[in-house]
Amino acid sequence: MSSPHGIIIEIGDILVSEEVITEFFACDYKVCRGACCIIGDSGAPLLEEELDPVEAAYPSAAPLMTEKGRGVIASTGFFSIDRDGDLVTPTVPGSEECAYAHFAPDGSCLCALEMAHLKGSCSFRKPRSCSLYPIRVTELAPGRLALNYHRWDICKAAVEKGRKENTRVFQFLKGPLTEYFGEEFYSALSEAATRLFAVS
Repeated sequence: MSSPHGIIIEIGDILVSEEVITEFFACDYKVCRGACCIIGDSGAPLLEEELDPVEAAYPSAAPLMTEKGRGVIASTGFFSIDRDGDLVTPTVPGSEECAYAHFAPDGSCLCALEMAHLKGSCSFRKPRSCSLYPIRVTELAPGRLALNYHRWDICKAAVEKGRKENTRVFQFLKGPLTEYFGEEFYSALSEAATRLFAVS
């Protein structure tokens, strides 16, 4: 399937833009220092089914969050609704910082939810939108999804590292893509990458 934006790979009910296969990407945390958690138009997109798990994980994540972050949760709740009407994580007023951010002594930023999960304190790891970045998932219809590559200036170092290591977006996100959409989906995506774009 093709579109004005290139080839669209259809795997079951999921449409994947060719950039997910052709673009290079590999997070370079030493350079960005977690900038995606503190810069943006709004908080990280949340699924409705993630709201209860986030609330359940909060007691474990709260000690790792900033005082301002905890204050936001206390005053506004565990999620916000952005100007487009979408569910997102709350942000600290006067900044773009996610309320669930944790700052290391060197100023780098991590996700308090993920840190709590890695410590074994909660089962929820972090929002799907964060795990799958730079892929953005759009629901076209019930059960029908579109996966697109999202460009962001703060991720230039990730693009450079991906190019240097010859790592494409879908390869960098093999774990999350498999976790959310299954091994058969990832296998089909890899096969399409080889057959259509000679990427292996």
